[in-house]
Amino acid sequence: MGPHGRGWAKQVIPEVKEVDVVGYVDTDPYALDALREVANVPAEKCFESMKEAIAATQPQAALITTALPSHVAVTKAALDAGLHVLIEKPFAPTLEAAQKLVDMAADRNLVLMVSQNYRFFPAPRAISALVREAKLGELFEVSIDFRRYSPGQGRHAIEEQPLLVDMSIHHFDLLRLILNRQPERIYCEAWSPEWATFGGPSVGVASIAFEGGVVVSYRGSWVTSGPVTPWAGEWRMEFEHGELFWTSKDDDGMLRDRVVVRSRNGKTRTLTLPEVRRTGPSGTLTEFANAIEMGREPETSGRENLGTIALVEAAVESATRHELVAISRSGERLAI
Repeated sequence: MGPHGRGWAKQVIPEVKEVDVVGYVDTDPYALDALREVANVPAEKCFESMKEAIAATQPQAALITTALPSHVAVTKAALDAGLHVLIEKPFAPTLEAAQKLVDMAADRNLVLMVSQNYRFFPAPRAISALVREAKLGELFEVSIDFRRYSPGQGRHAIEEQPLLVDMSIHHFDLLRLILNRQPERIYCEAWSPEWATFGGPSVGVASIAFEGGVVVSYRGSWVTSGPVTPWAGEWRMEFEHGELFWTSKDDDGMLRDRVVVRSRNGKTRTLTLPEVRRTGPSGTLTEFANAIEMGREPETSGRENLGTIALVEAAVESATRHELVAISRSGERLAI
């Protein structure tokens, strides 16, 4: 029930009527006090341990918004208790740990879903369909720019990978959704200027080769003095018969979602985007509830998200070793 968890409690959960919250858990009583003040949560719904909360409320599922270091332990405890789990990204610190959680959920026939909420906006849904239907011919190149300024405070001051693991994972997951193919190799460099107050690299560039001959150029920064981008970044995608520019998820939600097509003859048009009933975290929570109700695998299941974890892990390894890293279909990595 830190700031992120309180945001879920106040802004997200009330929108999703398919879910009824029976309890809130934090080992820090001061965090629970803040929750009660911010979200008007009654004291009887607040607990200082998961075990106590489960015994008192008998829930069907758990939403986990803790920091990454406790993801595995808390997820294991929830699955052991027979609960379906929706968890913030990245759902585990390594691919090996992630696979174990996926196997654990499968053995118990439970839903394990990752809240990759950037997928649940109009622009990426439209782009994914356009690429799949090949309306502009063959896709061969993608460039992504993410620019934001953060002073490097709070958790960013202590995280080992505040860009690649905490932020770029969103863009890498969108790549997997939109391209609908697997990455084969990546070369990445990540660093921080001497004056930056981050716990780890705050700037990164990468070249990612996907199967089928698509190459992605990625640039991300937490310390830019340039114009900031929406949270999904600014994307340019080169096709056989034209170019796409698109962006998504600004500070005001879907209002800045935009897709512009430029044909080979220079004509441009702005696409009409599909309606998305609930965007962002509200969209992931809705998908989670529907998957449980219908007994199906959710779009961003833990199993499906293994590919995103593998790509992020390979990016960190490449940046650490300053080497090109190959990614096999099984997620195994090999420095080249």
